[in-house]
Amino acid sequence: MTSRVSVWTLALAALLLTSASPSIAAPCGTGTFEGWLEDFKKEAAAKGISQSAIQAGLTGVALDKAVIARDHSQKVFSQSFEEFSGRMVPPRLARGANMLKQYGSVLGRIEQAYGVPGEVLVAIWGLDTDYGVNIGKFPTLRSLATLAYDCRRTDLFKAELMDALRIVERGDIAPQDMRGAWAGEIGQTQFMPSSYVKYAVDFDGNGRRDLLRSAPDVLASTANYLASYGWQRGKDWEPGSANFAVIQQWNKSEVYSKTIGYFATQLARAP
Repeated sequence: MTSRVSVWTLALAALLLTSASPSIAAPCGTGTFEGWLEDFKKEAAAKGISQSAIQAGLTGVALDKAVIARDHSQKVFSQSFEEFSGRMVPPRLARGANMLKQYGSVLGRIEQAYGVPGEVLVAIWGLDTDYGVNIGKFPTLRSLATLAYDCRRTDLFKAELMDALRIVERGDIAPQDMRGAWAGEIGQTQFMPSSYVKYAVDFDGNGRRDLLRSAPDVLASTANYLASYGWQRGKDWEPGSANFAVIQQWNKSEVYSKTIGYFATQLARAP
């Protein structure tokens, strides 16, 4: 399936290719990956990340050439809205309607708290990972370290790697469980670690922000993200609206954003 993984990186590529200057503390692409990683560990410690989190997260992390190959071989997303929505929405509509019913109580509480309707959240959930079925199998810390070392967008991915260590440090996900998309997205709605740190919430009340296994946490965190970008309670999400602009903050691709809105509208009309 096509998920937010490639779309997210493609949308930022043009901008970020111009800002890939290496850091003084841990120069990218120079020397061995192992030497770079040792420098990064020192930088992480200097930024206040605990040695226990650094060792747990980065011990044994190796360069992943498959991630580099994927990053270098990205193609421009060229499907039209009609092609993309026609391929993605119909196979997910019936299950989406079932998810609305199954999590109706949770979604109602989430809308009360954040103002975001369940249809929008379920549409994102379905499109991003087939409702948590396809979250990705790449070890997140290895992917992020590889992309930070590769120099194309080192500052971006170094910051994401720092935040991944912060997720480990606060106990939300154990390093061995932190797996996702090749570019570092985590969880059932594909949060980058920086967004995870900023927007993930513990909606099921178990003391952890678990975007891998807890549907209430996943859905509420997604709502929190959208609310933080100005979602307007009770308003529609048609293209051109303020809420559609918020959906575009979730995904920069207009085709993907329009498909989220279209899917949500179909769910709202489902019996």
